[in-house]
Amino acid sequence: MPHWPDRRALDLLRISQPILQAPMAGAQAVELAIAVSRAGGLGALPCAMLTPTQAAEQVSAFRAASSGPLNLNFFCHQPPTPDAARDQAWRERLAPFYRELGLGPDTPIPVSNRAPFDDAFCKVVEALRPEVVSFHFGLPAPDLLARVKASGAVVLSSATTVAEARWLAANGCDAVIAQGVEAGGHRGLFLNDEVCAQPGLMALLPQVVRAVDVPVIAAGAIADGRGMAAALHLGAAAVQVGTAYLFCAEARISAPHRAALMAAEDNTALTNVFTGRPARGILNRAMRELGPISPLAPAFPLAGGALAPLRAAAEAQGSGDFSPLWAGQGVALARATAHGLDASTLTQRLADDAHTWLRAQPAGVQ
Repeated sequence: MPHWPDRRALDLLRISQPILQAPMAGAQAVELAIAVSRAGGLGALPCAMLTPTQAAEQVSAFRAASSGPLNLNFFCHQPPTPDAARDQAWRERLAPFYRELGLGPDTPIPVSNRAPFDDAFCKVVEALRPEVVSFHFGLPAPDLLARVKASGAVVLSSATTVAEARWLAANGCDAVIAQGVEAGGHRGLFLNDEVCAQPGLMALLPQVVRAVDVPVIAAGAIADGRGMAAALHLGAAAVQVGTAYLFCAEARISAPHRAALMAAEDNTALTNVFTGRPARGILNRAMRELGPISPLAPAFPLAGGALAPLRAAAEAQGSGDFSPLWAGQGVALARATAHGLDASTLTQRLADDAHTWLRAQPAGVQ
């Protein structure tokens, strides 16, 4: 059995490899979680775009295929206050693209389906008793959190700053995910929205390790064994990997997203144009011409509604111009590591390579 520097996350989460699969809403279903679990990592199901019934069905499928622990992930955002003027300004900004793609001004605008954690989802947790429940954008209301913890679940959440990590540890988190600014997808920020001041993982991680007593999980551009070993050397008890798993067959992403991943190098940026909150993805036309950060974008998660018809029309033509192409800054490294592998093999390879680096360079990664 490999010797890992800090076994707290392994023991807390009941896994054999210190690897957590990042829950990626809209990019995966249960197959990815099953594959990671079978290799000894922690599989995750993103529930923010599921109904309680759909979440229960996916948990059932996971239990039928794996005996490992499961992480259910939820968003903790506050539902936005309706703002008709802002919505109209956003639609007017998008009008030229609608005309270009042959979409009329009366094209139906779907309502975003990203739901925050609430009583209905809490009842799912209480009924299904996942071993781990993780949150993004802070933590739910204290009464809901108390019910989650009473179910026996280990509670995780993401911190993008040292202050957020301290807050999470003080308010009931059993472990903290230190999310460097390199990470793909949505920033987990919740104490403020100063995304321009957020640190990269190598600056954030050791400070969080020093600031909290709970295990720390490193997230952000970890895409090979060397990066995993570096995070463990800096005090992480485990790592969370996202972008690398997008290259696996178990990922459910569009053809334009997959093509963008195969071509990407160092062309990712933070943007709010797809949902209303900062998230990292591969630069495309929407990000360049609308932002990347636009003051017109409606509050999360409403910005995506008016973009949805554009996305559908462009993807039908094979284009990702208006699609959220989520990926972290390590996308090229992730491609070199993961392309052609299934998620179980990737999980095992990351663990094996990291262990090799740890044994070869016990004093630190050179």
